[in-house]
Amino acid sequence: MTPLLFLAIAAAGGAGAAARFLLDGLVRSRLGDAFPFGTMIINVSGSLLLGLVTGLAMNHLLAPEWSLVLGAGLLGGYTTFSTASFETVRLIQARRYRAALLHGIGMLGVSVAAAALGLWLGLGPG
Repeated sequence: MTPLLFLAIAAAGGAGAAARFLLDGLVRSRLGDAFPFGTMIINVSGSLLLGLVTGLAMNHLLAPEWSLVLGAGLLGGYTTFSTASFETVRLIQARRYRAALLHGIGMLGVSVAAAALGLWLGLGPG
């Protein structure tokens, strides 16, 4: 890995984290914070986009360097498994077990499905 590629991945990671912060704040301002919708939207959309980036890279429609910048950098900074885990624990502590199950297990299932859809779209027909 070249120093320039490393810096591009780091910069993209910062941009992804900033985008996550802004989107989560926007969602919270619109929907409140009773349920972590922002984190769910972020992780599902990030999974879809990472599947798409991966599919495009596998189809040689995206250079490996761009795959790293967009996948590991931008989308790695954008998505957040640790926040999702913490929010699920907070819901359990508040004895909101259904919400915790929906957030924890539901988000995982929907995120995996979104990643599969993105991969399918990136690979194209065939």
